[in-house]
Amino acid sequence: MCANSDILREIYMPAQTESNMAESAQESSPEIDPMTQTKYKRVMLKISGEALMGDQGFGLHPPTVQRIAQEIKSVHDLGVEICLVIGGGNIFRGLSGSAQGMERTTADYMGMLATVMNALGMQSALEEIGVFTRVISAIRMDEVAEPYIRRRAVRHLEKKRVCIFAAGTGNPYFTTDTAATLRANEMACEAIFMGKNGVDGVYDKDPKEHADAVRYDEVSYDDVLAKRLKVMDASAIALARDNNLPLIVFGLDEPGGFKGILAGKGTYTKVQ
Repeated sequence: MCANSDILREIYMPAQTESNMAESAQESSPEIDPMTQTKYKRVMLKISGEALMGDQGFGLHPPTVQRIAQEIKSVHDLGVEICLVIGGGNIFRGLSGSAQGMERTTADYMGMLATVMNALGMQSALEEIGVFTRVISAIRMDEVAEPYIRRRAVRHLEKKRVCIFAAGTGNPYFTTDTAATLRANEMACEAIFMGKNGVDGVYDKDPKEHADAVRYDEVSYDDVLAKRLKVMDASAIALARDNNLPLIVFGLDEPGGFKGILAGKGTYTKVQ
């Protein structure tokens, strides 16, 4: 019994080494101006892998990654607990590989590994500016990421660490949109914030192709499904709808956009 208690204590209550104590001190919440407080205490931010590649067309563009990291830090400094899911389309997309003849399951696993690379890149950028993070992978790779254990992830959030969830759900045939919605529910997030590039919300048609496209201020999940609006895949939409989890779609390329949306400012679409 004593041995089991020691094991649990080691997993959930790490020993207070000098390193841990220093980390705890640095991770304490900053003074927050009451005027900048947000109603959200814990949120999920979902961004695409393409958001990290800037204008170079592939991979990670360091200045772009650093800019997004600053956006995340500005919200973290408000005391908001942040979960983060990043797609892998800037490196490899499972559906594209499958369409070119690759076996779908293998292609999807390759896409999951791409999300781990993006997660590590974002972790590096965030910790460079003083934001403590944990990369948590649905596929075990203990040398670079923690395995996904829900209670441990919740503890990280409570300690004001940004949790970057990688490798999707760990299963093929599921997108990172579905992974973000699943983790948002498991982590008891109050909303999913979907940062888009080039658009600032949900439109009735593609605004990049149609000048007369109209942006919705608010739209229901049922309408998103019925009208086939391109927000998230159908399984992610259904999972969010069935659990009453609101989705806020905004433009990630707008400087200060993430922080502004949390404060109720800026342009966005709310899906609920």
